[in-house]
Amino acid sequence: MRILAFLFCIFPLAAAHIDYREALPGYSYQFPRDHFDHQDFRTEWWYYTGNVTGPAGERYGFELVFFRQGERGDEQSQSSWAVKNIYLAHAALTDAHGKRFRYEERLNREGPGIAGASFDRRRIWNGNWSAQWGGENQTGETQTLDALTPDFRFHLQLTPEKPFVIHGEKGVSQKAAGAGRASHYVSFPRLAVSGTIDAHPVTGTAWMDHEWFTEQLAPDQVGWDWFSIQLENHTELMLFDLRRKDGSTDPYSSGTFIDARGAAHHLKHEDFTLQPLSHWGKYPVAWSIRVPSLNIDLSEKPVLEDQALHSKQGGANYWEGAVDYSGTHKGVGYLEMTGYEGQVVF
Repeated sequence: MRILAFLFCIFPLAAAHIDYREALPGYSYQFPRDHFDHQDFRTEWWYYTGNVTGPAGERYGFELVFFRQGERGDEQSQSSWAVKNIYLAHAALTDAHGKRFRYEERLNREGPGIAGASFDRRRIWNGNWSAQWGGENQTGETQTLDALTPDFRFHLQLTPEKPFVIHGEKGVSQKAAGAGRASHYVSFPRLAVSGTIDAHPVTGTAWMDHEWFTEQLAPDQVGWDWFSIQLENHTELMLFDLRRKDGSTDPYSSGTFIDARGAAHHLKHEDFTLQPLSHWGKYPVAWSIRVPSLNIDLSEKPVLEDQALHSKQGGANYWEGAVDYSGTHKGVGYLEMTGYEGQVVF
């Protein structure tokens, strides 16, 4: 689950769903090709989040995300500047010791190589922000992240410690009732990180999400709360709840447990509970998380309370930040919350 309402605020599509494929059960995945772009689907994102430390114990959280939205209105044009896809990117850095959260955003058309995603080049990029794939091992390709902003920069190498997993059932992560209200959703749940942040060496772990779809949410769904959880016992969880306008939780909320061997196990709405414990403004930043069948009972706490991204270009606002987990297990991860400052629309 990831946020793309920003693009729809700025570039609404007159005929958004025409000629685009829907995410349906039975999709025939082909890797490594499916790690890259899917021009026949309207919306797509590649999302990297991680928790790293420096040699003196400095703690950072990082985010680098690339969004693609298809725009079919200019498809007949042969100009390299034709708007056939719109690309948004976010980069964010949480400095726990300095108690500071910084972020930047950029919006581009493809243009002549300005932004894009390419299987042939093994690359996703927006300007000089990029994820470059290469150097395959038994669990997947190494992914090198680069982001340079006026306020911070990072150069990070991510090496999969586990194979990727496919979330959901029958090849789709269903988000609402009805055919096509779903995504194809793939994650690398544990990547070893090494590199530099602002020229300081860091190491740690990261999580990578990739989703592609044409529509997801139903009209009565206002947003979601999404958790990535990397536990010290080398297991992981991805959980999300979908919130309705009436305040209830949608039964299409779900998750995935990845065991120590790397096998994915689908979790239905009734298999777990997510209960807010405290708020920062509108956002419930601390949570109780329980998965009774796995004997998991966790408390989540943010590294910083203020990790909210407020668009500088008039788009959607959301909270996305580094968090810690304690309880029956210890771990780190990320929390994303959308729809608290306006309904998310797909």
